[in-house]
Amino acid sequence: MPGMKVCIIGSGNWGSVIAKIVGHNVKGNNRFEPVVKMWVYEELIDGRNLTDIINSEHENVKYLPGHKLPGNVVAVPDITEAVKGAKVLIFVIPHQFIQRLCEQMKPHVAPGAIGISLIKGIDSGPSGLRLISDLIRESLEADVSVLMGANIANEVADQKFCETTIGAQNPANGQLFKELLQTPNFRITVVEESHTVELCGALKNIVAVGAGFCDGLGFGDNTKAAVIRLGLMEMVAFTRLFCSGTVSSVTFLESCGVADLITTCYGGRNRKVAEAFVRTSKSIEELEVEMLNGQKLQGPQTSADVYKILVKKDMVSKFPLFSAVYKICFEGKEVKEFVTCLQNHPEHM
Repeated sequence: MPGMKVCIIGSGNWGSVIAKIVGHNVKGNNRFEPVVKMWVYEELIDGRNLTDIINSEHENVKYLPGHKLPGNVVAVPDITEAVKGAKVLIFVIPHQFIQRLCEQMKPHVAPGAIGISLIKGIDSGPSGLRLISDLIRESLEADVSVLMGANIANEVADQKFCETTIGAQNPANGQLFKELLQTPNFRITVVEESHTVELCGALKNIVAVGAGFCDGLGFGDNTKAAVIRLGLMEMVAFTRLFCSGTVSSVTFLESCGVADLITTCYGGRNRKVAEAFVRTSKSIEELEVEMLNGQKLQGPQTSADVYKILVKKDMVSKFPLFSAVYKICFEGKEVKEFVTCLQNHPEHM
């Protein structure tokens, strides 16, 4: 039996780190084809195509400079060419592009293909909350797992030890993705509660923006600890309200839950940009260009998606931290008023 073709959809910072791991792991593994295709949104870097640079120098000089990618990772600028015949799809792109890409991909992926989403975001369509994995699942008619955890990309690229969580409704597929992605320093736990895992990955970015506001305002570690705790309570409450099926407290103790929340609130890009937002008075869009090389921040967008849902359900008052982050980012609420959402939180009533 020929090995399964693997395609990575996305080539930003995290996507390039995953390409580095997967490229090494497929070597000598008969379950997977040895060449891994990576879809790259084509850009010009000093007059050269980014795909040409990656394929000749084996380095994503824009999004993961200083790290060599395995030679069996091939950058492809055409999404239909990249996914042709692929049985295993790894999604690592900003969530706002997923619908259009799935429509382009669908005629070209192999029958029975399976996917895994590393995308930390949600979609608020006309009918309310949609998880990105559900969107992919419906578009491609494929089983889709998720991977979320305390995984700052550059630290994973440097092979510093960390844990992560795969949520897989199909346990066999979860184990296959564990085989494809685990390394001695990137340790994976597989759980079946995939919707809880995915919501943790999205919602913690809102809390991290709040943590960044605290840092920018000079509130100190005690206040930031309160933001993390109250944010976790809102994450649990939101997940229980909007997920059908079991939502167990144990899943929030996995890497996708409290560990990812702590890491993001101390070291992640949402925290860093939110702190700069307070200190510089520049817009989120300006700071994305300056600090993230033009990549999009997930926390503010997720807060907007969540806020729409809370308004529809008349539940804004039950989620004051989530709501305050949205209003500060998008409605001009004074950032110094952020502390009032902590002082008057329902947890304290």
